[in-house]
Formats: sequence, C-alpha cells, structure tokens
Amino acid sequence: MAAPSAAQSRHAIRTGDLEGAVLNVTAIRTDGNELPISVSNLNLYEDGIEQRIRNFSHDPSPSRIVLIVDNSQTLPTDIERLKGAAMEFAYEIFDGDQLFVIAYDEKPEIIQEWTDNAARMQESFTTFRKKGNPHLFDAIDSAMREVLLPLMPGTRKTAIVIIGDGLDRGSVTNFDKLLSDLQFHNITVYGLQLPDRTGGAFRRNMPKPAAVISQLTEATGGKAFPFDEAQEAARIICDELRRNRYLLSYLPLNTSTYDPKRVFLVADEGIKVRTKAFQPPNIK
Repeated sequence: MAAPSAAQSRHAIRTGDLEGAVLNVTAIRTDGNELPISVSNLNLYEDGIEQRIRNFSHDPSPSRIVLIVDNSQTLPTDIERLKGAAMEFAYEIFDGDQLFVIAYDEKPEIIQEWTDNAARMQESFTTFRKKGNPHLFDAIDSAMREVLLPLMPGTRKTAIVIIGDGLDRGSVTNFDKLLSDLQFHNITVYGLQLPDRTGGAFRRNMPKPAAVISQLTEATGGKAFPFDEAQEAARIICDELRRNRYLLSYLPLNTSTYDPKRVFLVADEGIKVRTKAFQPPNIK
C-alpha cells in the first residue's frame, strides 16, 4: 500500500444545510434520556474565542470502519485473540456499515476489503501471522490515504480502530503530521489497547506506545478501550457511530491564522461530548 501526499487546507464546506467548518461530534446524554440534543445545549470555542454554531444535526449515515491490526512478532497476545477482537465488529455493525481490515508489521497488508459479511471476514483471517516490527504510523497513513480518502467527500462518517499497543518501530511517517492529517480529514480513531510491550521505556523523539493510543484517540474525538473488553468496545463504538454521531458547522470568526486552532466544545450538564482537538490552519 503506497502513501501519496495530500495538501493541507481548511476549505469552506457546503453540504446541504452545512456551511463553513464542520466537526464530527459524539454527543450522549448520561442519563439515557432520548431527548434531542440541540445547538442550545452547546458552546463552541476556537482558541478561547466563542463561535456561533450554525447547525447541529444528528448524522444517521452508515459508517466506514477500518480495523488496523498489529501483526508484529513481539505483540503480547496470540493470533486467535487478535482474530476474535476484530470479529467482534462484524457482529456489532448496523445495516449499511462496512468494515475494512488491514494487518501490519513492516508493511500494511489488506486482509479484507469492504464488507459487512461476518463469514467472509472470518475466512480472510486465516492470513494473520506474527512477524517483524510494527510500522504502525505507516499503516495508519496508508489506510487513510488509500482506503478512506477515496470515499470522500461523499462519505462523512469514517473511523479507524487500532488493535495493538501503540508501538511503532521504523515508520517513515511522522507522528505529528499523521495526527494533523487525521484531524484535517475528520477521521475518528478508536483503540483496542494491549499492554505496552516495552514497559513504558523512553524512546528518543518518539511518543511511548500508550501515549500514541491516547493522543490519536483523544485528539480525533475517539476513545480507547482495553483489549480484553473487545466485545463491549465493539458494541459501544458501532452504537455511538450510528446513534450518537452529529455534524456541527460554524463559520470561524478568525480566519487569518497560519496555525492550527484548538477546538473546545462544552455541553450542558448531563451531556457528554467529544470532537477533535484542533482545526487545521486556513491555508492551502
């Protein structure tokens, strides 16, 4: 899987009743109440400046979820458990959702192209193996550019699920650039997180594995779950993508900056919200 480059810009977006900068938002009432969540329940800030929200609407569209599975030699689990964790998503997706499976060591390998067929996924998993070092960042970059970007802009609801511990050894892809690109393209990252095989050892100029998972998930509006809770994690992820995903649009008040803008979304008491942490700069 090759990894072509993409330009950085934040374009004005017009999609039906959406205009301006668009955020994918996960919004959930903590008491289980199904009352609609609306603009009146939210406050949005960009670099500390409150923004006027133009539109906030539930997004019931189907999801496209890429599972990226660590296939490397030293990952502290066995192949059957990796297969089982990935298969949980095949049992939890909704009608219209589809899965794409990539396993990686020194290179990403397509295990299963887009499907909603659990039996087909199960059959494809016979090619799983454990060898080599984990080039996680290269695998995510390839999945983004070669699998998800060709679906855009028509497909808005895209997610990557990392099944591994977050260790990268040898990728040419820069982590900070990767994270910025994921935010730019509104791709949400989730994690099924295994224990750090390095024991938290410091690595020069590289984030620790646990920090990789937390930064990728939190900065894109996703969430990390323990690998041992794969069944519950798959249920929660698929459920919130279908039932609790919203589209928020606003016209930024300050469009002159060349730097990314920190995004901070606040909701009324009793409502939990998640979205990406930064908007990219307004330059091409």
